Amino acid sequence: MTSVDVREMALADCGRVSEIRIRGWQHAYRELMPQSYLDGLSVEADAERRRAWFAQGDGSVVNLVAEQEGKVLGWAACGPYRDGEVRTRDAELYAVYVDPAHLGAGVGRALLAEAVERCSSYPRMYLWVVRGNAPARRFYERAGFRPDGAEEPSEAGGVSVPEVRYVRELPGRRGVTSPPSAAG
Repeated sequence: MTSVDVREMALADCGRVSEIRIRGWQHAYRELMPQSYLDGLSVEADAERRRAWFAQGDGSVVNLVAEQEGKVLGWAACGPYRDGEVRTRDAELYAVYVDPAHLGAGVGRALLAEAVERCSSYPRMYLWVVRGNAPARRFYERAGFRPDGAEEPSEAGGVSVPEVRYVRELPGRRGVTSPPSAAG
């Protein structure tokens, strides 16, 4: 098996990242979200939004891609934890998506390990996962994340989709008052 290389995402990766994200949603959330909602997701619209966000980024969000033999197979994003619009002293894993054809090949593990490393100066890392997404929950639990009891409804296609918050302690320097730079 060829090794997985993780690097920072470039603007040119936005189209492929959107394809991975949308196909990932359609794979992971079938039977957890309305099929009509999943079928209506557009790679093109997502890529357009992603390019705009990428161009306007302030450097606080780290976008990573995982490649094998030059092909992008996964994407992750992390940065300061968002409590509403307020950023806290903790980190958040905003997303990890892997091309469904490459699940189980170490792509997600490589992305998660790099995201945790990039946020290692924070005291904790949080993430939200759809309650019914058992494979994702097992993946995060194997990586040392645990549910902390917080739940929040999300909405997809007019249907409430409950999410569970997970947390993992990081080496973080206690007393850090500002998040690390995107350069990590």
